[in-house]
Amino acid sequence: MASLFPGAAERASAMTPAASLELHRQALTGHCYRMLGSAVDADDAVQETMLRAWKALDRFDGRSSLRTWLYRIATNVCLDALADRPRRARPMEEGPVGTVHDELTQHPRTHWLEPIPDARALPADSNPADDVVLRESIRLAFVAALQLLPPRQRAALILTQVLGWSAAEVAEGLEMTVPAVNSALQRARATLATRKARNMPAVLTPAQATLVTRYVDAFERYDVAALTALLHEDASMSMPPYRLWLQGHESISKWLLGRGCGCRGSRLVATSACGSPAFGQYRQGGKEPWALIVLELDGDRIAHMNYFLDTATLFPMFGLPMQLDT
Repeated sequence: MASLFPGAAERASAMTPAASLELHRQALTGHCYRMLGSAVDADDAVQETMLRAWKALDRFDGRSSLRTWLYRIATNVCLDALADRPRRARPMEEGPVGTVHDELTQHPRTHWLEPIPDARALPADSNPADDVVLRESIRLAFVAALQLLPPRQRAALILTQVLGWSAAEVAEGLEMTVPAVNSALQRARATLATRKARNMPAVLTPAQATLVTRYVDAFERYDVAALTALLHEDASMSMPPYRLWLQGHESISKWLLGRGCGCRGSRLVATSACGSPAFGQYRQGGKEPWALIVLELDGDRIAHMNYFLDTATLFPMFGLPMQLDT
């Protein structure tokens, strides 16, 4: 198959074997993230992929590109990992919409879909057209939909829809027949067709960039009326590890002014996650790391606000300090 990343092969040919493998780490991390729904698990899978590849490097025959060979190894590492663990989910998939009066119950980190830094998952050497596909393929909504698929269906869909492999190449990589791959793809696409997709471009429009700026301003001033005015009419908010999720201006506003009022006086530090605008949130003027916020946009409004509260895991991964200078 044609490489999504022209020039990588030429650079790899001038490197040591270990450096040649390392060249593909970001692409493999993005692939494993789509399969597993966790940045932490993706890092572990890539490490195992590199180990397996290093041990088998003398058997690499060059019939495919090194990157394609590594993708095959990584896919099988992920399939092995998925054999003994449940899928990761979002709070919106765990139960009906909640209220501001509901009890806060939670699941461990390993239960929830996690965000990933763009810098870890998106190769720097992809061309603009491929970058659009790769960026869209790590959106939270798309990765969450992938988790609904059985592992082999998931792998077949990612390899064809994201990486552009043919059914024959997928069949060889997954040790399946071509008819079995085509059947898996048909079922996978039918499942994904039932999901409501948000229209979020790979690059923010000027209006959306302004929207994000207004969100930061409203949040740091804790002007809840101004903030909710930026939300889609059926916007939702979730806070993993808690199961609770809220929907609509009234519920979100009541939460922010009531049980969530500890966020007053927060400071936000911009980053990017899952191809989306994201921020590290610090309460108490920067002293307390509180959440990794990922915004999902729909046109000129915010459709979903994700507040991931596992800062001990996520902030180091995103290069965010545990406390801001005050």
